[in-house]
Amino acid sequence: MAGKLEGKVAFITGAARGQGRTHAVRLAEEGADIIGIDICAPIDGVNYQPATPDDLKETVRQVESRDRRMISEVVDTRDLEKMQSVVDRGVSELGRLDVIAANAGIDIVVPWDKVTPEIMRTTIDINLLGTWHAVRAGVQHLIDSDGGSIILTSSANGIKAGPFNLPYNMSKFGVTALMRSLAMELAQNDVRVNSIHPGAVDTPMADGALKAINEYGEENPGLSGMLNQWIPGSMPPEEISNALVYLASDASKWVTGLAMSVDGGMAQY
Repeated sequence: MAGKLEGKVAFITGAARGQGRTHAVRLAEEGADIIGIDICAPIDGVNYQPATPDDLKETVRQVESRDRRMISEVVDTRDLEKMQSVVDRGVSELGRLDVIAANAGIDIVVPWDKVTPEIMRTTIDINLLGTWHAVRAGVQHLIDSDGGSIILTSSANGIKAGPFNLPYNMSKFGVTALMRSLAMELAQNDVRVNSIHPGAVDTPMADGALKAINEYGEENPGLSGMLNQWIPGSMPPEEISNALVYLASDASKWVTGLAMSVDGGMAQY
């Protein structure tokens, strides 16, 4: 039986591990070929281990083990020109582009008075401008393919802000605004635009962020109520990928402009 995305091609940022890897694998399981990029290098201010080129190769291996093709390259999402080149090459080799999954992001957790211009700039440049770059690099190919689906990864903190995360909150609320703006303008091209808002996910980025948030929470007991929200625990990244498969497929062909929470209720309490 054909998968939900048989014959389609998806472009995924941050594909080396975490949600990006499970996105690539789940889309491949549904029949899609993949164009995937990741920075695979340390980023100033980030306190968790970065993905590596070997991580990206492992994503390729897992996609290919599903009998699908994957074009991959080490690319910083802040570099629009290089990203455009990779997407163009991928479309030339794979024949089309139907889905953009702008997943790459970082989280530098610090109290408001320790936020430096460098931390703010790095976070906004990667989480917001990098997401915009992913759209710019691929959207014309979607239009040329007679439409498609764009899915932007925001956060529960793109709906409800959390403490010690000022730059991250700003960037993820910005992603939500970017999604809604694009959904209106691209509807005439049969391009749907939605965002996913994960809560706590079992990935290296989330683990690093939660450790830092808990540390600052212990130092600031007055904010403990904001930290002790009802959350059933960290979910596997496949839960986010399942939502992404729905938004990428024709099952959601009347869905656009949606901020889809997949967070165990985190943003509701």
